[in-house]
Amino acid sequence: MAHDREILRMIWEGQIAICFQADSEEIVGLQQPENFYLMVSRLSYLPLVTDKVKKYFSRYISHEQQDGNIWFDYNGIPLKLHYPIGVLYDLLYPEEDSVPWYLTIHFSKFPEDVLVKLSTRDLLESYFMSCLKEADVLKHRGQIISSMQKKDHNQLWQGLSNDKFDQFWAINRRLMEANGDQETFKYIPVRFYADEDTYIQKLITPINKNGQKKTVGEMMIEMSTPLKKVVEVRTQGISIHDGANLQWLSEHLSYPDNFLHLFLVYESNI
Repeated sequence: MAHDREILRMIWEGQIAICFQADSEEIVGLQQPENFYLMVSRLSYLPLVTDKVKKYFSRYISHEQQDGNIWFDYNGIPLKLHYPIGVLYDLLYPEEDSVPWYLTIHFSKFPEDVLVKLSTRDLLESYFMSCLKEADVLKHRGQIISSMQKKDHNQLWQGLSNDKFDQFWAINRRLMEANGDQETFKYIPVRFYADEDTYIQKLITPINKNGQKKTVGEMMIEMSTPLKKVVEVRTQGISIHDGANLQWLSEHLSYPDNFLHLFLVYESNI
């Protein structure tokens, strides 16, 4: 299981500075609201951290719009509400750009063709729990999550949504327990991103063909194709060294959904 508690806490405490601005076409009256600044957790989701933002801007829109589905965009790109905030940031925000990250909040014209509606926290919780279950199937054949009680599932969700490290990890540590003599998962839960449109998943074993724990460099070779070579892997805003152990990364740098969200930089992208 994850042993380096200080690293777990460091990842948990990672934040992003965001400046939320209004869509000027939605504002009622002549007065444009000032921007709203907020520090948000990389590990959370926009629907969990934007109540204050919605309340602030709701004063400047019509009553009809206040009942609509909230969504956000960055430079015209609608942001997927079911992606962790840190994943969105790493995918879309160039390293050379200065902080804060400027996002636009919308109260109407929800882009149903590109975004999943998450109109309630219950829907987001349901999605989050489905990700946890999928990750546990890969790691433990689903045996850990299925053995938990409903109160354990609730504690995981409440720990995340209320930003309570100890509350979350008191339960999540059970999901990070490795199997067998080699102390690894059956497979590493990982989602690979090369752009903002979608991610891909592949069965990634934590053991290489020599029976040793697999490194990121070995995984990069597996992910490369004759046309494109992976030259860098990033997660949590960090460039990962080729020699990093995949099992260790899964235990310590996964998002709360228990997946490693890895951004692949290919040779042709540079």
